[in-house]
Amino acid sequence: MIELLALRNLVLRPWRSAFLLFGYSLGVAVMIVLLSIGEALLAQSRDEKLVGGGEITVLPEGIDVEVMKTGGLGGMFFSIDHARFIYAQLLAAPRLAPFVVAVAPQIESKLLYARTRGGRELPVLAGGEIPSRTAAVGAMPPLAAGAWADDSSDRAWRDPRPDELRHAIDHFHLPPVEARRDPTWAEWHYFNVLSADKSKWAFISFIVAGAIPDSAWGGQVLVTLHRQGGESRRFVATVPRTAVRFSTSRADVAIGSSTITVRPDGRYAVHARATEEGGSSSVDVNLVVSPAPGAYFPGGALSGETVSGYVVPALRADATGSICVNAQCDLYEATQSYHDHNWGVWRGVTWEWGAARAGVYTLLYGRVQPSDTIAAAEPLFTYVVDSLGFLALFRPREIHYEDTRVVRVGGQTIHVPGRGTMIDVRGDDTLAVELIVEDATATDTRKPGAERGDGLASRQIARPYFVQMKGRMRISGRVGGKQISGEGAGFFETYR
Repeated sequence: MIELLALRNLVLRPWRSAFLLFGYSLGVAVMIVLLSIGEALLAQSRDEKLVGGGEITVLPEGIDVEVMKTGGLGGMFFSIDHARFIYAQLLAAPRLAPFVVAVAPQIESKLLYARTRGGRELPVLAGGEIPSRTAAVGAMPPLAAGAWADDSSDRAWRDPRPDELRHAIDHFHLPPVEARRDPTWAEWHYFNVLSADKSKWAFISFIVAGAIPDSAWGGQVLVTLHRQGGESRRFVATVPRTAVRFSTSRADVAIGSSTITVRPDGRYAVHARATEEGGSSSVDVNLVVSPAPGAYFPGGALSGETVSGYVVPALRADATGSICVNAQCDLYEATQSYHDHNWGVWRGVTWEWGAARAGVYTLLYGRVQPSDTIAAAEPLFTYVVDSLGFLALFRPREIHYEDTRVVRVGGQTIHVPGRGTMIDVRGDDTLAVELIVEDATATDTRKPGAERGDGLASRQIARPYFVQMKGRMRISGRVGGKQISGEGAGFFETYR
C-alpha cells in the first residue's frame, strides 16, 4: 500500500516529489558530514601529538600541522627562536596579564640521538615541558607513580634571576668553524654613560680579538671620554691572551687588571684602567650599571659569509660611580647608561646603529651590512620598549641623513650627519623617528685598534670612517591603537 501511494504521488506531482527527495538526501548528506567531523575531532583529541592544553597553540609561522605530525621534510627541525623571550616578554608579559591566564612552553617529538655505551647511536623522539606551566593550562598528563614538579632548570627558564638572565644572554663565545683562525674575529662588552647635564659622556669597551683560541689573539680595554663641542680623549690598555679571562657560560670578563662582573642582583660592576694614547695620563673607571627590568634585546645572529652576533642586556640602564683621570674625578649618580655585547668577523662589515631614551620609551635601531654584498640592503630593525618591556618592532627601509656637520680626521675633512629620519608603517601601527645630532667624532678604521670592536686588526672597507654621534631622538606614532611620543638623549653610529 505504501509503495502504491508513493508511486501515484510521484506520477501525479513529480516536481514536488523530486524536491522532497532532494531535501531528504541533502539532510542525510549533512548528517554524514557532521558525524565524520565529530569522529575526526574525537580522534584528534586522543592524538598525543596534538594534546597541549589551553585555548591557543603557538607554532612557527608557516608550519603545517599535518606535515609536523607525519614528520615530512617541512616539519623537520622546526622551532620557535628565542622561545624564552617570547614567553617572558610577549605571551606571559604583564602587558597581556588581563587576557592571558597561563602559558606553557612545550616541545613535542624532537629528533635526538642517544649513544649507547658501545658507541651505537639510536634515533629517539623526545619531548619537554615545564610541569607547573603544563598544569596551569590543564594539560598535565596522569602520573602512574611518583611526582613531577619544576626543578632548578625549569625555574631558571621560566623565571630567571637577574644574574641568570644576564649570563644566559651576555656570555662570551668561541669562533664557529667557519671563523676559526680568522684574525678579524672580535667580541666585546660595550658600555656608554652620559652625565646628568648631558655635556660629557664615556664609551667603554672590553674587547677580546684575534684568532681565538689559537696563539694570535689578545685583549684590549678602550675608554674614550667626550665633552660636547670639545676634543675627545682616548685611553687604551692592550694585554696578551695570557692576561685575558672570559667564559662561554658567564658574562664576567677580565682583561689585565680591568674587570666586568655581574652581581647577584643583575647589576654590572665595571672596573677599567687604561693609559692615554700619546700621553702618560691614566683613566680609572669604577661604575655600577643597573639595567631596567624588561628593557633588553634578546639578540640576533648572522651566519654564512658574515658571522655576527649582537645582544643588548641593558637597553635602558642607570650608572653610578666615578670616572677619574689622574685622580680628577667625574661622579655619576643614577645617570643614563647602556650596555650591549657583540661578536663576529668584521672584515668588510659596516653598520647603522642607535639607542636612545624618548620619554618613557627606549628605542634601539640597527642594521649590519657587508660592504661586498650584491644584495639590496636589508631594512633596519627598530625595537621599542617601555616600562612593561617589549612594546613593538618596526622595519624602516632606510635612515635618511642630512650631512650638515663636518669633522676632522687625520687631516681630512669628513661630512657627517646633522640630522636623520626614519618612518615605518606596519598595519595600524606607525613610527616616525627624528635624530638631532649635537656632537660627532669619526675614526679611521684602516688603522689598527679602531673603536667599537674592530679589535686588534685593521679593516679595509669602502666607507672607512666610523662616525659616533651624540644627540637627541624624537619619536611619534601609534602602537596598539595608542599614541606614543617622546624625546630624549642617545647615541648613534654610521659610516662615511
